[in-house]
Amino acid sequence: MAGYDVVIIGGGPGGYNAAIRAGQLGLKAACVEKRGTLGGTCLNVGCMPSKALLHASELFAAAGTEFKTLGIEVQPKLNLPQMMKQKDESVAALTKGIEFLFKKNKVDWIRGAGRIAGQGKVEVTGDDGQVTTLEAANIVIATGSEPTPLPGVTIDQKRIVDSTGALALPEVPKRLLVIGAGIIGLELGSVWRRLGSEVTVVEFLDRITPGMDGETGKAFQRALTKQGMTFKLSSKVTGAKVGKAGVAVTVEPVAGGEAETIEADYVLVAIGRRPYTEGLGLESVGVSPDARGFIETDHFRTSAQGIWAIGDVIHGPMLAHKAEEDAVACIETIAGKVGHVDYNLVPSVVYTAPEVAWVGQTEEQLKAAGRAYKAGKFPFTANSRAKINHETEGFAKVLADAATDEILGVHIIGPQAAEMIGEYCVAMAFRAASEDIARTCHPHPTRSEAGRQAAMGVEGWTMQA
Repeated sequence: MAGYDVVIIGGGPGGYNAAIRAGQLGLKAACVEKRGTLGGTCLNVGCMPSKALLHASELFAAAGTEFKTLGIEVQPKLNLPQMMKQKDESVAALTKGIEFLFKKNKVDWIRGAGRIAGQGKVEVTGDDGQVTTLEAANIVIATGSEPTPLPGVTIDQKRIVDSTGALALPEVPKRLLVIGAGIIGLELGSVWRRLGSEVTVVEFLDRITPGMDGETGKAFQRALTKQGMTFKLSSKVTGAKVGKAGVAVTVEPVAGGEAETIEADYVLVAIGRRPYTEGLGLESVGVSPDARGFIETDHFRTSAQGIWAIGDVIHGPMLAHKAEEDAVACIETIAGKVGHVDYNLVPSVVYTAPEVAWVGQTEEQLKAAGRAYKAGKFPFTANSRAKINHETEGFAKVLADAATDEILGVHIIGPQAAEMIGEYCVAMAFRAASEDIARTCHPHPTRSEAGRQAAMGVEGWTMQA
């Protein structure tokens, strides 16, 4: 038996940050993680390895096209095993980094699968089958999410893969079929597209990336189509049959009509993620997830005394950085401080080329809410740095309240969009007006000036376009 102030189940971005913050605040903390390494999906088979492949494949594509324009004559040759090796080495270094942070903040990493065994008790089953019981004043559920399966399509991680399998394909597929035009499907689809695959994306809805601002989404689809991706929208996959050399996928229009069969070497199922709440012993404390598996919380408190939940298992954006914010707010509340997260200020990013990043409201949301707004938009074609770097696709768009000028939403498609969106998260946290950005000096020449020019555009005084 070991007594803790807080035991966290799950060592992903929510769990490990909760553990570190607990340690910083002087709480006796343990983090239970069944994977052999810390970092959860994000570090091991999600955000980090996918960014490693996105970066490498972008450079490979640039070497084959862009370099020539810049006066660099090379003939790139793909070494896929090395590309995968450097990805794995980067991931290993990051997971080791979290182990170091645990030691630094006096957090115990308990290896094994955690399960709540009544109030204040967590049972941990180790790899050897041995069960240890931990006693905790507070238990935080941070078990994250897993890929949503698709009925009629069995993932074997050989020919039909989920996001984990798509990060470690043994060869470049001649033809890759991606089911789902969300962020994960498009990021991984673009990796293999750049390395030489013919990529077809099948999406149930009539648009890609649901949740993205409509105008931005259309520009994004045009950009990906130009790169060679094929989209089948308003279409559903009804079956997938694995043969000797590939997969035969049956696709039908959502509105009804004739089915067609698409042949592919590999199929990536990326129709979203679902909370990982099964087998956690929630019933032992009377907590019941909803029909979709989410745990209902009020400021991270579940309906059971001393049981908390954060990250992908609760409502809100299913993003690593949101889980991190939840973690800090939850632990600070446990420690008697005040913790709060504004989900409207959690940015979203698609790490393709061009990148897409946004925060706050879309035009569609503002119209639906009947909110009067003004929009300022600036194209990267008119941005000096983007022009010099031959990366002029896309634009920055700032939406502000028509009466007060408060920034309500910002949408950027273009180079380094992910790095630029942070400025607006800060601005919106202080309830800044678009004029505050428009009258703040930005360095020249930088891509960030596009965001400033868009802000000027809200009041109609964009100067560079």
